Amino acid sequence: MLAERKSKTGAVIRAASGNFLELYDFLVYVYFASYIAKAFFPAQSEFVSLMLAFGTYGVASIARPFGAVILGSYMDRKGRRKGLLLTLALMAAGTVSLAITPSYAAIGLFAPLIVTAGRLIQGFSLGVEAGGVNVYLAEIATPKTRGFYCAWQASSQALGVMAATGLGVLLTAILTAQQMSAWGWRVPLIAGCLILPILLWLRRSLPETEVFRACARARSTGEILRILAEHWPLLLICMAMTILNTTAFYFVNGYTPTFGTSALHLAPLGNFIVTLVTSTASFVLLPVSGAISDRIGRWPMVIGSALLVIATAYPALSWLVAAPSFTRLLLVESWLALLYAMYAGALVPLIAELMPGKVRSSGYAIILSLANGIFGSFTPAIATFLIHVTDNRASPALWLSAAAAISFAAAISARYSGRATSTRLLPADPA
Repeated sequence: MLAERKSKTGAVIRAASGNFLELYDFLVYVYFASYIAKAFFPAQSEFVSLMLAFGTYGVASIARPFGAVILGSYMDRKGRRKGLLLTLALMAAGTVSLAITPSYAAIGLFAPLIVTAGRLIQGFSLGVEAGGVNVYLAEIATPKTRGFYCAWQASSQALGVMAATGLGVLLTAILTAQQMSAWGWRVPLIAGCLILPILLWLRRSLPETEVFRACARARSTGEILRILAEHWPLLLICMAMTILNTTAFYFVNGYTPTFGTSALHLAPLGNFIVTLVTSTASFVLLPVSGAISDRIGRWPMVIGSALLVIATAYPALSWLVAAPSFTRLLLVESWLALLYAMYAGALVPLIAELMPGKVRSSGYAIILSLANGIFGSFTPAIATFLIHVTDNRASPALWLSAAAAISFAAAISARYSGRATSTRLLPADPA
């Protein structure tokens, strides 16, 4: 029993390691967006420059559905392990491209084109990375521990946030604004490149899941697409439920430093500290929430936390912008981080349990790609735009509340219409 537990713990670490890099790299881009905007997307207006940088960040979502179908199909046919190795290799290409590309001043239009191409490659990889890890963790867990195991995918992302914000705190504290603009923003990207060999080594020793070995497998991508088409109502409901998950994550973990600096005019160091605290809270709370969902069920937590976001997001941000301060920002973001952890901790295992076995990886990947493409990864850009056009610094909460309303409606529909039912059992689980 002890040996089996150690083996599964090692598998969790190896599987989730790529998710760490995924969020580390993507959030470094968001945290240092103002510097990246000046380096690769110079414009007469600071707003236009920042929007171009955020738009390039969001454009990776265009490639995500293609990655979800192509790489997800590969994972469903060839195995979870092979698929996760491939996605990490592609992700590495995107990480390196941003770290080493010269600025616009040095090579002109080639700079933004190379950066955009790197984002597209990374988006293609991300199309299946998170969904593939979720499926892998769901398949190595037992029905009574699935929520706890699956939560470590999101926790590894929170760890990536912690690493990115930790470097943000350090660099902001020791470098001047001129040094940050000249070269300091590249330091976290180069650090990401340095840990790539370790992550690739970890994934190479990842064992295949017993559930995949026991499952009947689709013989072709065409068969997978046919099965997915047959289950389109389930995919649509699950995608709608996932919108809050992706939007809340980017809102709390990705947008906070930019919001604090550009909208609230608070000190950058304090904004990074807030994000570091909230990401640490997410890292701890996600497994706790997953374990609670193993005890009381997934649906009460999914429905209840979505309702709390609808009820509290706008009042909380209105209170914050009325008198911006480090303390108020910390309290508001910590509250939103708690609601995110409650929702994600229950939703991730629920989606894995709902997906048909032959298309579990590709189905989950498509769900995440659509949810990210419609709402999630564009959250920083849309929040910035809302403040600009409404002149209301609390308006980003409307975007988060809209995401929560969609997910709440989908969860209610799924729970009480019988369109989505979960037995908590996967094919190789003991009945």
